[in-house]
Amino acid sequence: MADFVFLHGGGQGGWIWDETIAALAQQSGGTARCLSLDIPGCGTKRGRDTAQMTFDDIVNELAGDIVAAGFDKPLLVCHSQAGQVLPKLELAMPGAFARHVYVSCIAHENGHTIADMMAAQTAQDPEGPLAAVFNNPDLSARERFRVMFVNDMAREDQDTFLDKLEKDEWPPIAYSETRWSYDHLGAAKCTYVLCLRDQVLTPHWQRIFAERFRCDEIVHIDAAHQVQNTRPHALAEVLLAQSRI
Repeated sequence: MADFVFLHGGGQGGWIWDETIAALAQQSGGTARCLSLDIPGCGTKRGRDTAQMTFDDIVNELAGDIVAAGFDKPLLVCHSQAGQVLPKLELAMPGAFARHVYVSCIAHENGHTIADMMAAQTAQDPEGPLAAVFNNPDLSARERFRVMFVNDMAREDQDTFLDKLEKDEWPPIAYSETRWSYDHLGAAKCTYVLCLRDQVLTPHWQRIFAERFRCDEIVHIDAAHQVQNTRPHALAEVLLAQSRI
């Protein structure tokens, strides 16, 4: 039996993992135990006033949620912006996790914000799809998300997914925090799931982030950013394999 703890990315909530958790249940014969965390302001924690929260507040609350679940050395699986949190959770709970799994996760350079990271990406590929959407002031948030998140979905599926967005909001501190450290991750087992069709975090940048996270293994899946929704069985298969290492 393996335990999995999931943390979602920006603008989303724990609900984002439903398809992958269902796939894990099927593939494990119901033996996999799963916990979907919610960042304050997201998912089951929507509507909270997070304006005064520090990043330590976020980490300490999530650590409490994990302890309350009573799991024994779970795999901690994070997506996208949750890459901000996982290294800090390792500092707060050293040795508590059997493995870190970073699913197309960001790893900021120390001293940089998420806006700095996005600016570096668009500068590196000024003709790419990400630069195109961020340099178009007339593009709606929905159409921007269509390019960033769901480029491997059929149009109808894109619209169904996009209807679920913009209801979850991370605390403001997540967008101004600049203190990031990764040296301590050398003592942890870390895997990066690289999404080959991702247009918001391109494979080039995912490889940079995997190195910052000190990942000892990189697994590739032919999917865009929302791999947990478009390729849940492929991701579940990877996660179960990682739980056996």
